[in-house]
Amino acid sequence: MTQATRPRFGIATAPMQVGYLDILRVWLEADKIPEIEHAWLFDHLRPIGGDPDGPIFEGWTLLSAMAAQTQRLRLGLLVTSNRFRPPAMLAKIATTVDIVSGGRLDFGIGAGSRPSHPLARREYEAHGLPYDDFAHSVGSLAEACTVIRRLWTETEPFDFDGRYVHLAGAFGNPKPVQHPHPPTMIGGRSAALLRVVAEHADLWNIPGGDIADVISRSALLDRYCAEIGRDPASITRSIHLSVSYDQPGITRDAIGEAIEAGFGHIVLGLPAPWPAHVAQWVTDELITTLA
Repeated sequence: MTQATRPRFGIATAPMQVGYLDILRVWLEADKIPEIEHAWLFDHLRPIGGDPDGPIFEGWTLLSAMAAQTQRLRLGLLVTSNRFRPPAMLAKIATTVDIVSGGRLDFGIGAGSRPSHPLARREYEAHGLPYDDFAHSVGSLAEACTVIRRLWTETEPFDFDGRYVHLAGAFGNPKPVQHPHPPTMIGGRSAALLRVVAEHADLWNIPGGDIADVISRSALLDRYCAEIGRDPASITRSIHLSVSYDQPGITRDAIGEAIEAGFGHIVLGLPAPWPAHVAQWVTDELITTLA
């Protein structure tokens, strides 16, 4: 599938092994560059790279700070772990960030860290959080997406008695700025998760690196959409690509492959430490050369 519209570029700054002012510097610079349309943090509670006991910031509180200090960028977490917060609480947090940002939130969510990633797995025990099996995490994600959307849109309190989520008298007030609700991005690649994407997502994100696998996963999502009568084109395809400062040509090639495969939402992951004027470098070396 060939991307028919202009790709939308953004950056991702992992909030670990860095200081608050480092992140703020990059986001404020990006906010002034029209070619960079969106910016992302991640949602981990212990570092997943570098010093395992190094500094790391909580994603949603940091995102609210970035929302208050930027004017233009769409922003979000790539992606929220649904394991960390009850969905009704998460809906309230996301609503707050959407209001603080003036309606610029893209709501990123996923099933939670993979069992195969031990550095990510340890953060659950470290914070007293349960770590259920993958079937549980995917099923609870589907129910969370349903509940969150209802809290954003329904005008009367409601009860919800699902398999994983149970609410009594749930009600969201205030509502998000965006109507009918902030766009939902679901991140992941498993077949079970892609069924949740087909039903609930406005955007779908997958890590890059193996373009053949990315293409096959996108085709599988197309099939799942067709099975439930949804137009696959209604889900924006998003990809996270790691940036090489030393070999930008490698990153440019990866961007070109992704765009050719139909991925019109490109998230460029910026390794830390971030060079001075890194957002302008990304624009000059990676974005405008592909325009």
